[in-house]
Amino acid sequence: MSEKAYLAGGCFWCLEAAYKLVPGVLEVVSGYAGGDKINPSYEQVSSGTTGHAETVELEFDPELISYQSLLDIFFKIHDPSQKNGQGADIGPQYRSIIFYLDDEQKDIAQSTIDKLRDSGQFKHIFTELKPLERFWRAEEHHQNYFEKHPEQAYCQVVIRPKMEKVNDYLKEAGNG
Repeated sequence: MSEKAYLAGGCFWCLEAAYKLVPGVLEVVSGYAGGDKINPSYEQVSSGTTGHAETVELEFDPELISYQSLLDIFFKIHDPSQKNGQGADIGPQYRSIIFYLDDEQKDIAQSTIDKLRDSGQFKHIFTELKPLERFWRAEEHHQNYFEKHPEQAYCQVVIRPKMEKVNDYLKEAGNG
């Protein structure tokens, strides 16, 4: 039986492409969560006024990949110390959030954030931890973006390095 996880850490194209490489991740959907606008459009979310963050919905097989491993990857491919953005993508729509579905996910996420904070690797960690209220699927042209536009400059300069970090993680974990 599959489970779901919801993560926001910058541009959803980046997270989507990176998590598609992970064995046990069955499906990745780009969308929006965390705000109050009903059925938001990309243009509305991009304005930074809806409260939503670009988010990915991960459907995964917990027998093949753990929720903990998904979070470990999350913190390898984005910078939780940057408030309201990732690299040149600036604004609250690009903030770092783990949306949890139940107490177990909340506890795992909080423990992961605490360990990262205690490690001293980052001066500040701005990753939010929030219950998922609603996920809105992004428009179709945002789905599978890297696959559709692999030679685009943004894909090469921003997305591909995140994919390389996932491949490195998988090799270290014995899955690559």
